[in-house]
Amino acid sequence: MAVVTKNIEVAGKRLSIETGRAAEQANGAVIVRQGDSVVLSTVVMSKEPREGIDFFPLTCDYEEKLYAAGKIPGAFMRREGRPSETAILASRLTDRPLRPLFPEGFRLDIQVVSTVLSVDQENDPTILSINGASTAIVISDVPWAGPVGAVRMGLLDGKVVVNPPMTRMAESELDLVVAGTADAILMVEAGAKGVSEQTVLEALDMARLAINEICAGQLELQREIGKPKREYSPPVYPAQVTEVVSEYLALRLDSAAFGADKAAREASTDELRKKMIAELGERFPDHADILGKLFDKKLKDRVRERIVEEGVRMDGRGLKDVREITVEVGVLPRTHGSGLFTRGQTQALTIATLGSMSDQQKLDGLTLADEFKRYMHHYNFPPFSVGEARPLRGPGRREIGHGALAERALLAVIPPVEEWPYTMRLVSEILSSNGSTSMASVCGSTLALMDAGVPIKSPVAGIAMGLVTREGKHAVLTDIQGVEDNLGDMDFKVAGTRDGITALQMDIKIKGLTHEIFAQALEQAREARLFVLDKMLAVLPRPRSEMSAYAPRITTILINPDKIRDIIGPGGKMIRKITEETGAQIDVEDDGRVFIAAVDQEGGQKAIDWIKGLTDEVEVGRIYKGKVVRIMSFGAFVEVLPNQDGLVHISKLTDHRVERVEEVCNIGDEIVVKAVEVDSQGRLNLSRQAAIEELTGKGLPIEEHINPEVMAAALASPPAPREGGFGGRDRGGRNGGGRGRGPRRD
Repeated sequence: MAVVTKNIEVAGKRLSIETGRAAEQANGAVIVRQGDSVVLSTVVMSKEPREGIDFFPLTCDYEEKLYAAGKIPGAFMRREGRPSETAILASRLTDRPLRPLFPEGFRLDIQVVSTVLSVDQENDPTILSINGASTAIVISDVPWAGPVGAVRMGLLDGKVVVNPPMTRMAESELDLVVAGTADAILMVEAGAKGVSEQTVLEALDMARLAINEICAGQLELQREIGKPKREYSPPVYPAQVTEVVSEYLALRLDSAAFGADKAAREASTDELRKKMIAELGERFPDHADILGKLFDKKLKDRVRERIVEEGVRMDGRGLKDVREITVEVGVLPRTHGSGLFTRGQTQALTIATLGSMSDQQKLDGLTLADEFKRYMHHYNFPPFSVGEARPLRGPGRREIGHGALAERALLAVIPPVEEWPYTMRLVSEILSSNGSTSMASVCGSTLALMDAGVPIKSPVAGIAMGLVTREGKHAVLTDIQGVEDNLGDMDFKVAGTRDGITALQMDIKIKGLTHEIFAQALEQAREARLFVLDKMLAVLPRPRSEMSAYAPRITTILINPDKIRDIIGPGGKMIRKITEETGAQIDVEDDGRVFIAAVDQEGGQKAIDWIKGLTDEVEVGRIYKGKVVRIMSFGAFVEVLPNQDGLVHISKLTDHRVERVEEVCNIGDEIVVKAVEVDSQGRLNLSRQAAIEELTGKGLPIEEHINPEVMAAALASPPAPREGGFGGRDRGGRNGGGRGRGPRRD
């Protein structure tokens, strides 16, 4: 097979798509390259449909190969295992824009696999996966209404940028993935730092221009080497049976399918469905197998008709109405923070747990440097939340995706480590589900963080929007419930603060979304988001000023990096001893930051004092209380800090001449001294006489048994007070434990 390459110019970069070199037995295969990032995308279609399935069996897999980044897996087997969270999210991003373009009723198995072969850290392989998967399907014999193009949008230096370098995404105010056809947008996924709706719309418009170029290139490749598409005709139902079903349901469907209570509505709808199948099955025994499908089709048509034509939703709400909201905080006695958010029949309980910096999650991915997460959000969807009985399993792709969305929504408001040196884990337990549980978990997470005393920059709320189109008309729905998601055309989730958007996720079932509908949905979402925020803040208007008694208090001190070895000790002996004797957890960073975490305040303070004693350095001009450790004919050596001593010359022991040092002090005595200089050879010189004169001049006691901390605090120019402290509060009422101004030497 001849090798064919198509080059597409996207935002000044070359996107190369090659076919004919690899994976020739797949229905379609391409190698996509941008810079030195390379992805192999393939599609395979089964020859016959599986028997008895009533869904479209599409599977999209994103395979991270660590050799692509020149890394060996860290697992014991030294090979890739289950997909990482990043790979699962990339698989979902690939799946979502492809799925709506397959024919209705299609039942052949389709598997799309994108294998990352090389990564250059600048060009995103996730975007290459979407474009490669689309091209593989376009040139194959798989029936499909593509192509699809995808780009990542950033906001750098105040300007919207197409496919910015991955190395600059950390500084970008917007991280927006957009996929769509040449005509309309199909999928949106975004995290942001409070950008405006207008900025998002501007980014979408720019993205569409780039997407059009990508789609045009794929179509050129299809015309050149594409295979003929396999013929497929959607199922056609007999006209007579369809008419009879419509007549049967005409006077029955509204009373069964419309009502405020989900359980009652579902029960009456199921009963009507069973009754219709039983009665009409006797009249049309040859078509009994399609009666259920016709019922579902008629139900969908009727619900959509009433929404668009009458503005009536199944539970009786108006198009912009948000369901009743209740908010509770502090609902669990021993957790560090908790929030219970209920909206209609959707309920999310989120629990916040605070940990030390050593509790960060290490990510084993395709980046060259080790990555760590100090803020994590996990989402659980147990079967009882929808009234089902099924085995409990680990989190699936949906749970991981919803957790990542909620995490992204709050990431922009999490305080930096310099202000809040904690690791934070949020877990959302969905207790009841009837639409938009991911946005309920966003609200619950905001409440849990504030209940835990985390000084978030601003509270975040989320809302899910829907869309119904019919005969050229459309209706945008606020706060969709589950059935409106199933029967509608769009699930559009928007999270943000009062000032702007922090996360977006959109999936649609129709062939695309216009700019006008998108703008309307964003505006309705903004209004609803502010409404939800008001409900939340009426219960807890700001983060608590006091942490839970069961949460660790973390103090940050800054030491000379050369002193790190003194804390660690030989083979870690010293840090283990401190931990064992105080119960504190100690994390030491290479830059000299030391984090001391402890639930017990006394143990934490003991660890702080211990570390300060090991790392403090003598400061010239400061008075110390020291211990005489050695006496020579010319003076006494006094230890003022652990392992740090200096000489008090005999002439500096007192204000009058003495013949022998022992006339003033002996080994083991504690005396006050002042650090007067460090000479050119690094030797510390002390003066007892200068210390006594300074204390006397300030009217302070000179008893040499006085506590040195009390003495130093009484001096005219004490060190600047630290911000926060062990379990303390700063002037703004937020929790202490933030980074201080450096180690105290008093």
